[in-house]
Amino acid sequence: MQQDKPDVVAAIDLGSNSFHMIVARLDETGTLTVLDKLRESVRLGGGLNKNGKIDKKTRKRALDCLERFGQRIKNLPRGSVRVVGTNTLRVAKNSKSFVSKAERMLGHEIEIISGLEEARIIFLGVAHGRATREGKRLVVDIGGGSTELIVGEGAASEIRESLHIGCVSASREYFEDGKISEARMAKAEMAARLTIHPYAHEFRKRDWQEAVGCSGTIKAIRNIAQAEGWCDSGLTLDALYEMRSAVIEQGDISRLSLVELKEDRAPVLPGGLAVLIAVFEALNISHMRVSDLALREGLLYDLVGRINREDVRDATVDSALKRWSIDRPHAEAVAATAFQLFNQVADQWELGEERERMLRWAALLHEIGLQVSHSSFQKHGAYILANADLPGFSRPEQELLATLVLNHRKKFRFDTFLELVETAQTPGSRLCVILRLAALLHRGRPRESGPEVGIDVDGMQVRLTFPDGWLDAHPLTNVDLKRERDYLAQADYRLVHKKT
Repeated sequence: MQQDKPDVVAAIDLGSNSFHMIVARLDETGTLTVLDKLRESVRLGGGLNKNGKIDKKTRKRALDCLERFGQRIKNLPRGSVRVVGTNTLRVAKNSKSFVSKAERMLGHEIEIISGLEEARIIFLGVAHGRATREGKRLVVDIGGGSTELIVGEGAASEIRESLHIGCVSASREYFEDGKISEARMAKAEMAARLTIHPYAHEFRKRDWQEAVGCSGTIKAIRNIAQAEGWCDSGLTLDALYEMRSAVIEQGDISRLSLVELKEDRAPVLPGGLAVLIAVFEALNISHMRVSDLALREGLLYDLVGRINREDVRDATVDSALKRWSIDRPHAEAVAATAFQLFNQVADQWELGEERERMLRWAALLHEIGLQVSHSSFQKHGAYILANADLPGFSRPEQELLATLVLNHRKKFRFDTFLELVETAQTPGSRLCVILRLAALLHRGRPRESGPEVGIDVDGMQVRLTFPDGWLDAHPLTNVDLKRERDYLAQADYRLVHKKT
């Protein structure tokens, strides 16, 4: 079900401070040419109330922004746009309802990614920038609600961490009333140092040759430092100390007067500066180069990889197969049968190419829980897949993968699909029916390939057709199918199976 490659692709980063969109033309060689860039200061993280919810005013500001973004990308085909939410949407208790409305405005699905996945994509974006050199590098990204630290070489990261501190969260904690003092700055820096401390030694010993900063906070601080004459290129710790002295002397966010300081950046500058100073001191950074590329560009390059079938998720699944000693021949056999069934019902059940890939990954990993225990291994497998670091997978994708594995045998827990994002609920349950049938047909681990099963669906009714004599030759499978009929009935699916 290979789709045509899109001519135009886009990426949107729903950050805790700003929303960013980049639109680019993709030519036949895989080269990207930027057509449009948009940025709006939304300060989503600043709108989190004491109950952990995004307040109504911030929610409206964010949705108004996305309505404008949607006018640019709504007509782009499925698979040509990636939209990701980061720290605030990871932690907000009402993020699901926000995402549901936002998706309707954009016309595309939103992925909530983990901090480690965010770090991987940031590194990928920086790797394609001009500010990087050969050799191992440390990349630092200070966002609104989190700070990502990554070390790697080329486009591959080898160690990643996402710390729960950013320019918005630090500014709210220590400078919410706008007052800036030496004592407050010291507290903010110490809090950041304490957050970094458990990871500092591991990052210092990685023998990186250069430090590279990216995204709004670091770029804004770089612009101010150079415009004020505190450093000539990149950023230095001395330049940060000069800036700290200046903002403390000015004493209030409303009175901040620094060359190149933009109005929408001022409220979060003290917190961002405190975090950056802490990073420099904790990791012994003397000089930092600054990249203009970051998460949104990384998203584009990751998207191009998926379009060209160079998907990091394939490598992640392959690694999991080895790490968890999964029976690969059996897993591949189940995946092949699942693919055969999928192709027969994809149009009727409105299942696209991306759903087929998710089905394949679930089929390959459906026995991952066996390494924990043979008893209820589907539950162990679901826990592993929901909580493991799976590079390339968003949180909703991991939740769908875990739900498929949880329900691939025995009881069909239909309610678990209702806990997924709305756009995955119906497709997810349909994929699970296919996975259950594929796993059932290989339950005895036969050496020969499975039968050429015919499948036809009509809403919630599933009809299977077997070659003459096959069910008679496989009486246990026939019994399994009758039992499966009862399991599926609990989820309102009706299974019918017969000979040709």
